[in-house]
Amino acid sequence: MLIFIENTPRTYAWGSVDALPEMLGTAATGEPQAELWLGAHPGNPASVAKATKQPRTLIDLIESDPERWGVDGRDLPFLMKVLAIGAPLSLQVHPNAVQAVAGYRAEEERGVARDAPERSYGDPHHKPELLVALGEMTALSGFRPVDDARRDFRLLAASVPAGPSREALHFAADLLSAEEPSTGRRRFLAWALGASRETADAVRGVSAVVRTVRDADLGLDPLRTAVLRNLAAAHPGDAGMLVSVTLHALRLQPGEAIFLGAGQLHAYLSGIGVEVMASSDNVLRAGLTVKHVDVDEVQRIVDTEELVEPKFRAERCRPGLVAWRPPVPDFQLMRVRLHGAEEEVFDAAHSAEQIDLPASHPLVLIATEGRVVIERPAAEFAEVAVVKRGQSLYVSAGEPILIRGHGEAFIATVGESFAPGADTPVCR
Repeated sequence: MLIFIENTPRTYAWGSVDALPEMLGTAATGEPQAELWLGAHPGNPASVAKATKQPRTLIDLIESDPERWGVDGRDLPFLMKVLAIGAPLSLQVHPNAVQAVAGYRAEEERGVARDAPERSYGDPHHKPELLVALGEMTALSGFRPVDDARRDFRLLAASVPAGPSREALHFAADLLSAEEPSTGRRRFLAWALGASRETADAVRGVSAVVRTVRDADLGLDPLRTAVLRNLAAAHPGDAGMLVSVTLHALRLQPGEAIFLGAGQLHAYLSGIGVEVMASSDNVLRAGLTVKHVDVDEVQRIVDTEELVEPKFRAERCRPGLVAWRPPVPDFQLMRVRLHGAEEEVFDAAHSAEQIDLPASHPLVLIATEGRVVIERPAAEFAEVAVVKRGQSLYVSAGEPILIRGHGEAFIATVGESFAPGADTPVCR
């Protein structure tokens, strides 16, 4: 079955006032609209659009007949979101499956209330995630080479007058000078998140530098300077600003992606994108926030190895179809681009007239440009749905689907390792 789904955007302080309304074709409310959830996560399940007089969520639909509507008789293992970022999110890291079980069990045994501000684990599941930019985005993602971070701390120190701030920034560089880079990063994190007088001195120094020193005189990469300036304005006095210097600073163009595996420290800073993740909400914050930061748990979870390639490349399957297939069973994400006889949103060299996809597991689809037509011609009763920009569709498991029209859509489903051999590969 082809079922329209919808949801109300979540309003967080870091959201954009206009980016989501513009994409969804709705009126801006004046509130910062941050996230649109398209899935069956208990925290904010999507609704089945215009299905019955009584509101019905995707969870209700799946529970009514798990074999028909679910994934092999179970809940969706993935959650799709659209993120609209108007201000930097917190520095954060997510656990692997073993860490999530241990962390959840420990908080349950300690009697930490599920809604307590110091609670880190809402469920016993891991949370890998993938983000694909719809427009230009900026982000921090994974540790970069320590020599690059040390150089930048020394450049910052050189622009600070002699005194405690300069000494603290040199100390930060020295902490990263361990024989083993991972050890140096772990030592640096313990210091940066330790709320000491020296970390406060270092933060004051960085804030003063990016506010008063010209980019050309500072000598940092322009993107790095812009990131620090943004963080100093959004989170004054927060030591996450220091941690950011040790991470890759990225500018993502539309269609570029990052994959965030277990333990990878990251923060989204600006822009709009499509995200797909394991269906979990476990977040360990490490700065750039007024919320609880559990330093010991962050240190237990974080992966301090260098991330050699911070961007995650799409696989070009065939004209009009690309797929991001990270090494997890929970999800993969596809993008289709179509040119139709009525109108060409994308040129023929980078799109197709129609694309067929396997659907032996459920799919969640959102149209991000133009209008796409979804058909299931081999079903017992032929099905068709016209999905306009901003609309979303839940496709139950069954016969392959045919996609045509003129526009762009993103489609999430389980990873190919979820049930090996069950699906015809997307990139065949």
